[in-house]
Amino acid sequence: MLITTRRFMLRSAAVVVVLLLVVLALRVWDMQNGPPLGPWHTFVPEELDRDAVDRADWARWIAAEDSLFASVRREVSGRLGPEEQVATNRYFSGSPVDPDRFARNWNRSFVLEPDGPPRGAAVFLHGLTDAPFSLRHFAETYRARGFVAIGIRMPGHGATPSGLTQAVWEDWMAATRLAMREARRRAGAGMPLHVVGYSNGGALALKHVLDALEDERLPRADRLVLISPMVGVTAFARFAGIAGLPALLPRFAKTAWLDIQPEFNPFKFNSFPVNAARQTYRLTAALHAQLDRLATTGTLRRLPPVLTFQSVVDATVSTPAVLSRLYARLPANGSEIVLFDLNRNARFGPLFGAGADAALERILPPAPRDFAVTVVANISPATTQATVRRTPAGSAAVEEQPLGLAWPRDVFSLSHVALPFPAEDGLYGNEPDPADDFGVRLGALAVRGERGVLAVGLDSLSRVTWNPFFPYVLDRVTGGLPPP
Repeated sequence: MLITTRRFMLRSAAVVVVLLLVVLALRVWDMQNGPPLGPWHTFVPEELDRDAVDRADWARWIAAEDSLFASVRREVSGRLGPEEQVATNRYFSGSPVDPDRFARNWNRSFVLEPDGPPRGAAVFLHGLTDAPFSLRHFAETYRARGFVAIGIRMPGHGATPSGLTQAVWEDWMAATRLAMREARRRAGAGMPLHVVGYSNGGALALKHVLDALEDERLPRADRLVLISPMVGVTAFARFAGIAGLPALLPRFAKTAWLDIQPEFNPFKFNSFPVNAARQTYRLTAALHAQLDRLATTGTLRRLPPVLTFQSVVDATVSTPAVLSRLYARLPANGSEIVLFDLNRNARFGPLFGAGADAALERILPPAPRDFAVTVVANISPATTQATVRRTPAGSAAVEEQPLGLAWPRDVFSLSHVALPFPAEDGLYGNEPDPADDFGVRLGALAVRGERGVLAVGLDSLSRVTWNPFFPYVLDRVTGGLPPP
């Protein structure tokens, strides 16, 4: 019996090994037949290590960032071959999407000062492969309301996608701590301190707030705003590192990447390395463990109020995890989640995939709850006009109020990337402000035509990149701030 069991286990292990080798062989073949690596994939600019970031002040951080971007100009932009000097390459100095062409390079860390004495400070943490650009509309509004607005570029971001082949989530946390220290210094003791996190930045913001509950030396936020927060990710991220194993051999360096794309977006990487997916899993795993621990000890009772904005369908992060991992553990402290439902206009109803139509009902726990829930939805399936349905904390009663905004007829849902951008955004909006020009208008493209014509796949361009309900989001985020 023991011998039979041992043989079975050996055979099973052999089958698993063979299958793994086949999968890796197919991956090598697929990547080797894809686009070549450019210098922005191979040159890794030098960042401060996390210990240095923890010791640094803002001036030291900016000096290191200056050096980093200078090295990219020298080692990447200065060494492009003729075939790489094209309009769709952000690293070509003659390209309309070269970030250095614009009045401000939003890939870089920023501080926006109010006109008068600061009434508080707010820190803005961007998402994975993103840049500080993604939260600029919120930052500018906070500045207009008298707050110092600080947006920090996360290590591995903003310069070259190759930086994400080396960065780890602990580096991002060190940068978060630096931004919070600087915000507290500029605002002064006793002034409000807010933190706004988008996607991966939402996970970092939440992690810092939890860390501050356990370490009194860290600046504590008075308010936490999360936009499409990365509280949970797909199971694939856990095993993403396996996909990069062939890259240990220099000949197969391209397998260190899950996707290699032209870099035509001035403020976001299109190429995506294996390590970036791996770090999302490591960060969310650490976040889950900490939430579990602090919930058990009752420490979460000291959390500040959390306001979250999330689409009920999200292909990047897990919407159910936001509710089950975070909100289910929150105390009754004034927290709220705003969920954007599908566009249930009759034109789209029959076309929704299996399960999508019931996404909202599936993820929401029954009322009453310790937190408020607001749902932005169609007034009825017969109209694109939207309404706000709010269930206060501790109640099962639903309060409804027309929003005065409508779903665009050709948009069936919001996407993960849409929430922080208004229709007027020069890069991502569908009605871009001519004065807000960034060389390309990704949100205004009507992507209809023949396959193979564009420099990038149609899939990435069909995802909605702007939020028709952005005025409501901005009003909710800034509702408690002093008037301009």
